[in-house]
Amino acid sequence: MSTSLILASGSETRQALLRQAGIAHEAIAARVDEDAVKQSLLAEGASPRDVADALAELKARKISDKHPGAMVIGCDQVLNFDGRILSKPTSQKDVIDQLTAMQGNSHELLSAVVVCEGSRPVWREVAKVTLVMRPLSGDYIQAYVDRNWDSIQHSVGGYKLEEEGVRLFTQIKGDYFTVLGLSMLSLISYLNTRGILSQ
Repeated sequence: MSTSLILASGSETRQALLRQAGIAHEAIAARVDEDAVKQSLLAEGASPRDVADALAELKARKISDKHPGAMVIGCDQVLNFDGRILSKPTSQKDVIDQLTAMQGNSHELLSAVVVCEGSRPVWREVAKVTLVMRPLSGDYIQAYVDRNWDSIQHSVGGYKLEEEGVRLFTQIKGDYFTVLGLSMLSLISYLNTRGILSQ
């Protein structure tokens, strides 16, 4: 690979997706105040899709500024529930409250990917997945959170589909990789067109 590839993320899940696909990369977490940026964008009337896209670009640009010769992949994911963006939980009570509100309803995960070179975006995509959560009892939600807190505390919806979280849903419309936070098929297609990956 002639061009170095950097993932502007500390996400173990995203790193594993690239690694398992045989895509050599370096991971460097972009330090940005996501909450402040998100609140500013929402105050300006930005849609959930635009918020995800803007945050992904901000992360990619920040790392690209420091590594101008590399191709930098920035990612962000937001959960849109009933017109509101839900943030990552800060406590078990937050997760319980979120799951209680979402149970029996549908919500969207919007996963944005922006590739930057020389501090400017050269490719981007925002993919959407709609998830329908089954009706859940309060007792089940409490027990689920107790069992899975260590794993789900950094997940925006309070679940991981690759784990027990799959039991929360009756229907998922969209790409599995998008749920995990990185649209792998579209990204691989782009990297192939650029000659970054061997074919």
